[in-house]
Amino acid sequence: MSNQISFTEKAFAKVNLTLEILGRRRDGYHNLASVMQTVDLFDTIEFSESDEVIVTCDDEEITPEINLAAKAASVLQQQAGITNGTTIAIKKSIPVSAGLGGGSTDAAAALRGLNKLWKLGLSLDELTEIGAEIGSDVPFLVRGGTSLVQGRGEDVTPITPAKIKKILILTPKLDLENSAAKTASVFSHVNESMFTLGSLTHKLAARIRAGGDCPQEFFFNQFGTITEELFPGWSNERDLIMSFGARDVMLCGAGPSMFTVPPSKELGTAWHLLLSTVHRKRSFLVDPAAAISEEPVA
Repeated sequence: MSNQISFTEKAFAKVNLTLEILGRRRDGYHNLASVMQTVDLFDTIEFSESDEVIVTCDDEEITPEINLAAKAASVLQQQAGITNGTTIAIKKSIPVSAGLGGGSTDAAAALRGLNKLWKLGLSLDELTEIGAEIGSDVPFLVRGGTSLVQGRGEDVTPITPAKIKKILILTPKLDLENSAAKTASVFSHVNESMFTLGSLTHKLAARIRAGGDCPQEFFFNQFGTITEELFPGWSNERDLIMSFGARDVMLCGAGPSMFTVPPSKELGTAWHLLLSTVHRKRSFLVDPAAAISEEPVA
């Protein structure tokens, strides 16, 4: 097929500036309140025409059975009532099972890319709704940017971009018994004493929405209270960053990645070099990523 359509989509990672657990739902999930932010660490996903759905990934840890991009293609086919195929080739840069939304953002990018490839004409709001059937982080990652996210992740309210210049991320190489089931394992440690009203999240969202700064004193992750129980040795990695002068180091999502906002670009660059070259750690110095804009109607 000489004129075969082929294009790529970027699938951006995310950090949770806040993550509060409000309570357990009747469906077994938990209601959350979170201010989420995408960053310019991304996987690259190539789409091309095919008679059937074929999904490949350059990380052998991501098998077809657990690949959320494959699930996204299946759900979108069902929703649109079509049998079109596609080849989806994923090139991973986001660490796997690290709390950075890697699998979910691949699924979100798959929804955007297939909407384009299959000429479905769905809006980002419609794709966000479909994303809720695939995973809790997928609805936010369809559009990305800065958002207040509630419910189990399906209630996404885009807000003014957070005033953050650089984010330094460290993903420790900790042994996870079952990385594919990591999030479920983390939530199994949640108890009622960890439930909050979501006040910190709403305060930060209101501050960002009003055009204010984004102080790290407002950052919070409820899983941070049990991090060492979840990931033995995690605090040693956190203490390494704090030894450079970082004031606050936060868990990313359900972990084990962590992040801090350096006080300046220069210090961020220096800390990143120390982590990556001196201490041989898997780290990333990233910018916040803007929300994805609606595709113009052809």
